[in-house]
Parts: sequence; C-alpha cells; structure tokens
Amino acid sequence: MTQPNTPSARKSKSSAIKWLLVFLLIPGLLLSAYLGFVLHWSYSDGERAGYLQKFSRKGWLCKTYEGEMAMTTVPGVAPVLWAFTVRDEALATRLSAMMGQRVSLTYDEHRGIPTTCFGDTSYFVNKVQVLDK
Repeated sequence: MTQPNTPSARKSKSSAIKWLLVFLLIPGLLLSAYLGFVLHWSYSDGERAGYLQKFSRKGWLCKTYEGEMAMTTVPGVAPVLWAFTVRDEALATRLSAMMGQRVSLTYDEHRGIPTTCFGDTSYFVNKVQVLDK
C-alpha cells in the first residue's frame, strides 16, 4: 500500500492532471480557433434593398438584434422576406428608427456558426442607407 506522499502517488496525481488538461484544453483551443475563423472570415458579402418591416432584440441569454426585410421585385408580387442579424448597437438604433422605410443593407455572410448566441441568421448587417425619403 502506498502512502499519499510517496513518489508514485504524486506521479499518478500529476499524470491525471496532465490528461485532464489535455482533454479540456485542446478541445477548448480548437473551438476558440474555429469560432475565430467563422466569425472573422466572410463567406460572402453584398447588398440587399427592400422595406424594413421587422426589427427586434431577441434571445434568452445572448441578446441579439434580428430583423426582417421585405424585398419586392415588381409591385403586386408577393415580397421575398430576408432575415438578418445586427451586432453593432449604434447600427441597431439607426435601423430601429428606419422601420417601414426603403433601405439598402450591406452585409457579410458567415456560415458554420455553431450557436445562435452570435445571431439567429448567418447574415450580419454592417451598414444601412435610406433609399427613399
């Protein structure tokens, strides 16, 4: 029977801590690297124009700004709805004041985000411009 202060008991405790760190630290680093990649690398970018019809702050724990824009191609045709996410608080305030107006939104698309804590959609708006006054 070994005593708690013997070299073999200390070695066993030390190797258990090393394995615990390996199994927790490596997946944590990989997840951080993946999140950094998908949040900073843009799959696509562009602009969409339409009428801003819905904008709200949503989420249980992670509050995000989510909006919906109605894009019409021809008057009288049912509009196509486009959902988007806003991460910037100042831009969210501007968008909230533009409800019902025709706007052009500049966005970046980030695919592969594993959680909705960063937004419900993969389209992140970073600029807005009013088209009609």
